[in-house]
Amino acid sequence: MSGFNKVVASYEEAMAGLEDNMTIIAGGFGLCGIPENLINEIKRQGTTGLTVVSNNCGVDGFGLGVLLADRQISKIVASYVGENAEFERQMLNGELTVELTPQGTLAEKMRAGGAGIPAFFTATGYGTPVGDGKEVREFNGRPYIMEESITGDFAIVKAWKADTYGNLVYRKTARNFNPMAATAGKITVVEVEEIVPAGELDPDEIHTPGIYVDRLIQGQFEKRIEQRTVRQG
Repeated sequence: MSGFNKVVASYEEAMAGLEDNMTIIAGGFGLCGIPENLINEIKRQGTTGLTVVSNNCGVDGFGLGVLLADRQISKIVASYVGENAEFERQMLNGELTVELTPQGTLAEKMRAGGAGIPAFFTATGYGTPVGDGKEVREFNGRPYIMEESITGDFAIVKAWKADTYGNLVYRKTARNFNPMAATAGKITVVEVEEIVPAGELDPDEIHTPGIYVDRLIQGQFEKRIEQRTVRQG
């Protein structure tokens, strides 16, 4: 890899430098737009004590759930945890530290971290356990709590298409948390379905500029459906 070219040849190279006890910010919503192969590489490397920041923690046996199964995660910062029995078991048994965060607040924590903003005030969570112990200020007669932003040692992201410079395009709902996550990692690693030559993407269609991306790899994806509903008759 040289110059502006962000493309790496293997998932091992993509996640080089990952160590125990690091913080990983992961894009995706449920199983939509998750960096599934990067997650599997983390599983393969066997790093432990990880703090993972993501909307949820996958499902049993897929997505971030595979890291739970191997006890590689010590703390999860998430907004939704309802689809994973192993997550529930570890949390209730005190084996996993869980920091539940309102979904919009979590997205803003990533965005603010990527923008270099250390903290912000939001009305969400005031007067609930979410706000316990947090600074409160009043603006225009309404109380707000202070939330600290989030950055990670690694950010792992799934996009649809990229050029070799790392400019990214997401597809439909898979955009979700990925653009915010991409900005908030010291090292941002992205896997995509297609890589095109630099200059081929329309600048007006780029969602994440390549300046945020450190490593880029093309992969094959299962794209599992989290909840499959079939109409009867």
